[in-house]
Amino acid sequence: MNDLDALPAGFRWGAATSAYQIEGAVDEDGRAPSIWDTFSHTPGTIDGGDTGDTACDHYHRWPEDLDLARRLGLDAYRFSIAWPRVVPQADGRINPAGLDFYERLVDGMLERGLTPFPTLYHWDLPQAQQDRGGWPERATAERFAEYAAAVAGRLGDRVTHWGTLNEPLCSSWIGHLEGTMAPGLTDLTAAVRTSYHLHLGHGLAVQALRAAVPGARIGLSNNLSTIEPASSDPADLAAARRADGHINRWWLDPVFGRGYPQDMVELYGVDLPVRDGDLELIGAPLDWIGLNYYFRQVVADDPGAPVPGFRQVAGPNAEHTAMGWEVHAAGLEELLLRLTEEYGATEIHVTESGAAYRDTVTADGRVEDPERTAYLEAHLAACARAAAKGAPVAGHFAWSLLDNFEWAYGYDKRFGLVHVDYGTQRRTVKASGHRYAQLIASHRSAAR
Repeated sequence: MNDLDALPAGFRWGAATSAYQIEGAVDEDGRAPSIWDTFSHTPGTIDGGDTGDTACDHYHRWPEDLDLARRLGLDAYRFSIAWPRVVPQADGRINPAGLDFYERLVDGMLERGLTPFPTLYHWDLPQAQQDRGGWPERATAERFAEYAAAVAGRLGDRVTHWGTLNEPLCSSWIGHLEGTMAPGLTDLTAAVRTSYHLHLGHGLAVQALRAAVPGARIGLSNNLSTIEPASSDPADLAAARRADGHINRWWLDPVFGRGYPQDMVELYGVDLPVRDGDLELIGAPLDWIGLNYYFRQVVADDPGAPVPGFRQVAGPNAEHTAMGWEVHAAGLEELLLRLTEEYGATEIHVTESGAAYRDTVTADGRVEDPERTAYLEAHLAACARAAAKGAPVAGHFAWSLLDNFEWAYGYDKRFGLVHVDYGTQRRTVKASGHRYAQLIASHRSAAR
């Protein structure tokens, strides 16, 4: 039996990107700054002083990039729509040129047999909206729903699969509590309020999408980790429970209609700004759930650490990527089964899975990346094992199609199946990309 035989016949094979990480063209055709433009231009925030001003120049080179996706044998492409291209200012006026770009992009996907999987929010809040208070304010959730309705009104006749949010944990905890992502705040109250209003914006956007797109299939993507205590010490066991609440349950319970976990509400000590009907909106049934998985977390109690009072420690005999993240494919299988058994998920897409390594470019221009190839194979095998045990795994989107602007790490960390020479914008399919294409072709052949 092949490692991937358990994947269903209709399994979607894709890759993922996000707007600010690849598009560039930050001041063209009416786009205004996002919080990531502001953050990346703030001295000391990004490794190497890098910005997303040009990135992969995807805004101009998208036909070539879609051709590459098709060349790899992909049948789906997950991308994000830049809110500041569509609604650049806080007054709500639509920028037609922004929607025109995404219309061309979607049409290009359909012409190449790629199913579009747009995400409406991958962290690039318009700076004008931040200036009015940003995600800690309820008004931002309401503006997000209006933006979602505008996008759906233009693309809903061609796009069926929609994602509302990508990794709200990062926007909330890393952007507003830890301060190493935009907008760079370190305020627990702002972080908790942000998490709530992101969820509310998700619920309002689901409502807007369902009104605009009959038959829409809607979900969102959370980055989750398996959590293990560093020891059997009761303090470490309690820390692991807190870590699971902070990293997993806070993001899953509300969207599965369970409300917010009470132990974490008490731990944060921040009143949630709940109004009548909010929790029902947030927990409205979804058609699919997205899982972004990169690493497990082994945690120890740390009373001196900020809330929620734990620190991550290295697992025994751990292999790490260039990001310092542990390679632990078994965690992906575990999370797929948890979503199935504990939360009752009926359709799961692995909306991101990938690894950064220091790629080697050979003298004749090939990119050999055996570590990424092994990572890819191991994590796909984990998907197949979970499917064999009953998890409704419907698709896999490799992170990422292209090397790109990797947020606070700048351009030093490369995740792509396709190498990008940032000086020339030359694209080269890496060995891992060729291997992904082989796996896709093999699975399709066996499924016939």
